[in-house]
Amino acid sequence: MKKVFIIISFFLLAFQAMPQEFNCNISVSSSKLQGTDRRVFESMQKVLYDFINNRKWTNYNIKYEERLDCTILLTINDRLGSDEFRGSLNVVLRRPVINTAYNSPLLNINEKEFQFRFVEMQTMDFSENTFNSNFTSVIAFYIYIALGFEFDSFSPEGGKPYFEKAQTIVSAAQNATEPGWKGYEGTRNRYWLAENMMNPANNDLHDFLYKFHRLGLDQMYEKLEAGRGNITESLELLRKLYNAKPDLYALIIILDAKRDEFVNIYSDQKVPPLEKTSVTNLLKEIDPANSSKYQAILAK
Repeated sequence: MKKVFIIISFFLLAFQAMPQEFNCNISVSSSKLQGTDRRVFESMQKVLYDFINNRKWTNYNIKYEERLDCTILLTINDRLGSDEFRGSLNVVLRRPVINTAYNSPLLNINEKEFQFRFVEMQTMDFSENTFNSNFTSVIAFYIYIALGFEFDSFSPEGGKPYFEKAQTIVSAAQNATEPGWKGYEGTRNRYWLAENMMNPANNDLHDFLYKFHRLGLDQMYEKLEAGRGNITESLELLRKLYNAKPDLYALIIILDAKRDEFVNIYSDQKVPPLEKTSVTNLLKEIDPANSSKYQAILAK
């Protein structure tokens, strides 16, 4: 009996020691609500942490130090009932750049209208093909989107299996009463983000993620000009996408995450003036609402 106990304990410890894919910092903010029992929000934060960080999301054995670095901020704005809430969700994903201590922003998604039900100490039962709750499905959707962006940045179209899973979640949620899952509800929601990443007409999105990160940033430590040249070529892919579909939601998501990074890369004094001018004009063209921000490239 003692031997059986030792064997079972060994396997339990081995399972617990197996690193999962995410190192995600979870924060649930309820400061906008007055006179509400905070225990439910503490429970919400713990359940989210366990669901994301302690679940196996891929078939890969990710090393502890290779876990995906992300931050999720759930801000509760309204309590609509005893177990119904409405708020906003911010998902940020960062990718390490090879041979540096720098983490490049991959995603910075802000979902302003997130409505869901949650009961204190509930479990997050999840199946890709079944819509059990909006709370679980929305979080799982963004986890797979994050995995898609991460794997795309390391290998050509490496994120496709995870974008497929995100689209499966969307399909399963078509009868959900909560917004964000249907194409007719708007052009900037979960439905369209999954569609954009799975539509073959938008393959330049995947090519950009790979070329910008793996052939660009990862190369700049040893081959500065060659790496930056690949980054410039990757921006041409974004211009091509913009010219075809100016309101493409996935393109907007990329620009929101990368805008400051673009400015930092090309503000370097080592960048030739003609290259600075060319890139500044390109960025102003594809992101006209933020033209003033890109002007800073030419000021240095």
